Amino acid sequence: MAVNNAFVIVGASLAGAKAAQTLREEGFDGPIVLLGEESERPYERPPLSKGYLLGKDERDTVYVHPPQWYAEHDVDLRLGSTATAVDPAGHEVTFADGSRIGYEKLLLTTGSSPRHLTVPGADLDGVHYLRRLADSDRIKESFESASRIVVIGAGWIGLETAAAARAAGVEVTVLEMAELPLLRVLGREVAQVFADLHTDHGVDLRFSVQVAEITGTEGRANGVLLEDGSRITADAVIVGVGITPNTQLADAAGLEVDNGIRVDAHLRTSHPDIYAAGDVANAFHPLLVKHIRVEHWANAVNQPQVAAKAMLGQDVAYDRVPYFFTDQYDLGMEYTGYVEPGGYDQVVFRGRRETREFIAFWLSGGRVLAGMNVNVWDVTDPIRALVTSGRAVDAGKLADVDVPLAQLLKHPDATG
Repeated sequence: MAVNNAFVIVGASLAGAKAAQTLREEGFDGPIVLLGEESERPYERPPLSKGYLLGKDERDTVYVHPPQWYAEHDVDLRLGSTATAVDPAGHEVTFADGSRIGYEKLLLTTGSSPRHLTVPGADLDGVHYLRRLADSDRIKESFESASRIVVIGAGWIGLETAAAARAAGVEVTVLEMAELPLLRVLGREVAQVFADLHTDHGVDLRFSVQVAEITGTEGRANGVLLEDGSRITADAVIVGVGITPNTQLADAAGLEVDNGIRVDAHLRTSHPDIYAAGDVANAFHPLLVKHIRVEHWANAVNQPQVAAKAMLGQDVAYDRVPYFFTDQYDLGMEYTGYVEPGGYDQVVFRGRRETREFIAFWLSGGRVLAGMNVNVWDVTDPIRALVTSGRAVDAGKLADVDVPLAQLLKHPDATG
């Protein structure tokens, strides 16, 4: 029987769980239904390529809430439930078994899926993608038996899994189409820092290469063949070549989709009673004055809180500056801000790159677009303030470690 006054959340992810939590914290006492395809209750994804994969974090630490939280807060958590259709006019969600549920408001937190290789051998055993908890378990198990692995893709997932493999004593080769790791994200100046980091830890980095085939024997991967004819042997292959937003439900429902589900600053879709948050949402950002889709943890934590409040009729907008972090070997990093590829004209370093203790700032016209602190802590607030201020700063003072970052905002004579 349909629950017509329910707030339904499709996607029992971190974003979905945070939305349910916010609805209750904001005083909503109506039915909340949280639907998820997986059998696991909502969990966080960063540990899957960081602490959990490294064996530093116990399995219980990855979950958003204790198992009893959902019953205690009267959240109807339905795991193993695959939504197959959304009917905006009828305010209903249909499931794989043909059953339906009605809703008053609907939130889509359907996340994203890894892009899969289409080369021969891509479906062999021993080829891994990292998105779900079970994926991390399988990769961790492969570290125990493998002596050598190949990682395809030098993005954040690829580099973090490479670092975890090296920590487990496994030989690692990383294959990347671009000239440097993270080149589109960080630009050449900062990308080189991560190339040097992994080289210093014994990773065999190969750039400007194309994968032709994953080779195997008896149905199991045993190496990677490149288009130049060279072959790298491996006991396992990890693929990290990006993710694709899960927009299938929105597409079929006739919602506006463009690099994700297109939403306004209130996270409302093209239908007034349907919202979207997290990886799947391409949201209008008031500060940047454009739509952006951010695939990072902070968005999955904070965006659904705004969506939940908007569903309750509150006048709220999501205007947080994007933030993400990584831990690789002895390098810890936080990044605050947003820069499109090629969207900056200067990179300013503050600190010592040779010891990997610095802050890098991306500037355009003297304005700070983003800042990345590497092994320098407790500076995200002033970096965020510099980004949101929209003020031009003196690059010399920005680079000077003796000039406090906060001073660049307080004194007019610090501006350019």
